This record gives sequence, structure tokens and C-alpha cells, in this order.
Amino acid sequence: MTGQLSIGSLRLTSNLLLAPLAGYTTLPFRLCMREIGGFGLAATELIHARSFLEQQRKALDLAQTTSDDHPLAVQLFGAVAEEIRDAAQLAQERGAAVVDLNMGCPVEKVVSRGAGAAMLQDPRKAGALVQMIVRAVTIPVTVKTRLGWDGSRLDAVELAPILEDAGAAALAIHGRTREGQFGGSVDIAGIRAVVQSVTAMPVIGNGDVRDVRSARRMFDDTGCTGVMIGRGALANPWVFREIRAGLDGAALPPAPTLLERVAFMTRHFLRVVELRGEHIACLQFRKMIDWYAKAFGPCTALKRGIRQLGSAAQFHDLVGAFLAERGRLEEMTAQEIALAS
Repeated sequence: MTGQLSIGSLRLTSNLLLAPLAGYTTLPFRLCMREIGGFGLAATELIHARSFLEQQRKALDLAQTTSDDHPLAVQLFGAVAEEIRDAAQLAQERGAAVVDLNMGCPVEKVVSRGAGAAMLQDPRKAGALVQMIVRAVTIPVTVKTRLGWDGSRLDAVELAPILEDAGAAALAIHGRTREGQFGGSVDIAGIRAVVQSVTAMPVIGNGDVRDVRSARRMFDDTGCTGVMIGRGALANPWVFREIRAGLDGAALPPAPTLLERVAFMTRHFLRVVELRGEHIACLQFRKMIDWYAKAFGPCTALKRGIRQLGSAAQFHDLVGAFLAERGRLEEMTAQEIALAS
């Protein structure tokens, strides 16, 4: 069921993809995820096209990558077609393997600009934008969107064939509407309707995939070509490895131990410190801890401390106290040495 996936001229080693998530799928996180592997493509957080063209610091930080972070899709959003076109060309010049156009972000400050999910309201205009971008770059152009603006209709069923005709190399569909945000369950039947609306363009299902069972349901019940996972990877960075094994009929790998989970979190934190500085790392991990803690078991003191994190030294003290409480401190030291060697 899992296997290679072609997105235009790009041949991916897996049809499982790491979704772009604003505030989370940063370069440090992507690098840590790539060490575990199991997915064929990762994407940047959404980047404002105009800010990218103006070389604003935040946009450049979001677009930052390394030779180990490949293949990479640069996800762009905006309301001015010419700006998105020029930003796509810049992304290609900077080494992106794919340009992904965000037509699904439900956040008001994005939608109010006429960007993100607002593009669902005018499929013809969205198609013209994709055609412009496809003609401006030589790398594949993909789109990520939602099923519709609200529950009254499935806009994506009308949009998908328009995007295919415009030259989009693939379409990722989050199985909720803009109105639905991230609540409730994904609409599997809605994703299936999008899959059935196109001729050959790969459609990638997204939403509520967290394990082998939910991945199998997404593939089997929608007919999608690939599966994209976002929040499921935040809660369990090993999810791609587990799904690949489960769907391919192989033995499931051993579940990661507490030490492996804490070591992954620590590597992630240290990479953020290295790339963004101690202050930014502390701010980011104040929200990341809720995702990591889902698999840690009882860790009230650790969560409370990291939600107020102010320094790298405090991070290490909190992790050390947590592991000492669980009787694993000496083992963690050995684990860190092994990982660093």
C-alpha cells in the first residue's frame, strides 16, 4: 500500500508526507524527523510571499534549509498572484524541490487577506494562479487545501479538476472545511469525492491519521495516492516508520522507549538553540511540551516547568529531574552518549 510517489518530475521514496504546520515544522524539527525517516517529502511552514520577496528575517528563517533537509517543499501563501509567482521562482532558485501553494489555512489574519482558505471561494481564480506559477517555474507545483469554505458545499470537488487542468502536480486535501477548523472528525467521504473528481493528479489525504489503522482507512476508504500527517507526527515522531511497516505487512518496530522519546525532544531543543538561539528555543518549547508529553506518562512538573522555560540550563534541569523521578537518569546519560557518537 505504501510505496513511491511521483509528483511531477520528482520521484519520492514514500507516499507518506510530513505536513506543513505553522509554528511546528521548523527546520530543527524536520531534521530530527528525517533522522527517523519513513516519509518522502517535508514542507516548510507557510511563508508569506511578499515577505519572502522582501527578504524579511522571519520569512528567511522559515525558508531556511540544509543539504540534509531534502526533498523539501516551500509552502507559500498570499493574495497577489504576481508576488506568489516571483516568490515561487525565488524558492526554486534557493533549492526547493516543490512549490506548495497554501489554499487551506483557516486563520483569520490569513483569510482576511484573501489568502489561504479564502481561495476556495473562487476556484477559477485559484486555477489561474496555479497556471501562472506552473509556467514560471520548472519544479512541481502542488496545492494544499480543505474540503470547502463551510459545510454547505464541497468546494474542493469543483476546485480539484480546475487545478489539474492548470498543471498542479498534486493536491493535498485536509478533510475539514475552513469553518470546521481542526474540530470534529475528518470527512472521509468528502476526500473520496475529491479523489474521484480528477483524472490522474495524485490526491493526498490529510487529517486524523495517527497510526496504522487510521492510515489504512484513509487509503482504503478514499482511494488517495498518498497520506500527509501533521499533528500525528508531533505526538509520535515514529509514526511514519510504524505506518510503513504496518501497511507493508512487516513486523511493527518496537515502540520507542521513554528514553528515546526524551532524547528526541532534547535533540530538537538543542537544534533550535543552535539555529535560533536560546530565547526562541525556550519560547517554542513552551508549546511543544504538550505534544511531547502525550507519550511521556505522568509528567506534571516537567510540563509546568517547560511552559515557563527561560534558559537551556533550566531545560536540562527539568529533564534531569523528570528522568530521576522515573529512575532513568543514568540510562539517559548513556543514551545521549550513544546518540552523539
